[in-house]
Amino acid sequence: MAKTWQDYELTVNGLAQKIRYNPETVEKIFLPLLEKLTAIYRKKNSRVILFLVAPPATGKSTLTLFLEKLSRENENLIPVQAVGMDGFHYHSDFIKTHSVIRDGKEIPMSEIKGCPETFDVEKLKQKLTDLRAGDTNFPIYDRKIHDVIEDAAKVDGKIILFEGNWLLLKDDAWKNLREFADYSLMIKADLKILKDRLIGRKVQGGFSVEDATAFYEKSDSQNVLRTLNDSAVADETWQMLDDNDYIISDEGGKL
Repeated sequence: MAKTWQDYELTVNGLAQKIRYNPETVEKIFLPLLEKLTAIYRKKNSRVILFLVAPPATGKSTLTLFLEKLSRENENLIPVQAVGMDGFHYHSDFIKTHSVIRDGKEIPMSEIKGCPETFDVEKLKQKLTDLRAGDTNFPIYDRKIHDVIEDAAKVDGKIILFEGNWLLLKDDAWKNLREFADYSLMIKADLKILKDRLIGRKVQGGFSVEDATAFYEKSDSQNVLRTLNDSAVADETWQMLDDNDYIISDEGGKL
């Protein structure tokens, strides 16, 4: 039986966009997640934080914005606020002047921007601590200037959907973040799908296929594998399919 799709209007980075999702997935996967978070909030009677973790090219930013929109259109749900982790990159002047040691080799941060070492995890931990205590302001990453703007986004929702690649990472610098999550969701995808999408993105941005492939092998592929292989098991796991649909995986479990 062929899938049906529905178009939705969504504002992404200030621009109106059309996105599409399978209505059955919306009813059977997206809404139950929002209902679960609403139930957690009502039981806890205080702010709820979801960690949504996925490798690059899985559409997690768009998904969290859509979930925010969906929650605000349903009177039975507590509205959620979508927040991204990109604002916790180090500032560009820091990244331009620092390196990462990988496999015994020193690599400039600027060549592998987006890996865990290019994020200020201590600042992230402090902001999550502040968020537990009350409303606060988070930094954002401005893609026009390719740098961080401090305290640019007010975070005041009752339920926060916090998305990023590294929020469940098992590395020592990151693992203590998990205490801030009331619930966690991991989205996985086939490696070939992610490779094709990431290379395609670079080509659309002006790279040659050869240069885009080389960048994938040096940087993007490492980030994909670290997200998928080095993250703690989430409370719930979805699998993204090659048509951008999702199914619930049986890999989820307690942290």
